[in-house]
Amino acid sequence: MGTSVLSLRIDRDLLERLQRRATKRGMSVQDYVIRTLMRDDFDERFQAAVEETERFYGAVSAPGTPEQTTRPHATSQPTWTTPIPPGPSS
Repeated sequence: MGTSVLSLRIDRDLLERLQRRATKRGMSVQDYVIRTLMRDDFDERFQAAVEETERFYGAVSAPGTPEQTTRPHATSQPTWTTPIPPGPSS
């Protein structure tokens, strides 16, 4: 993977905030900005993947909520419980 140079003008106050944040993390401003951009790019790609999955499978809510959908390929598994022996009587 090659690299390219990006030159930009930013507000002095923003640069100072970036410098403080980078210093707290022991990073250069350049490394901090690159890491922040990479994280933002990942978040956008992850959200796009979630949306694509929801389009393919349908949206699935958290278990126990009324909006929960059942997917055709989902199977019900029996739940086995182990009885708890009684404690000593006093």
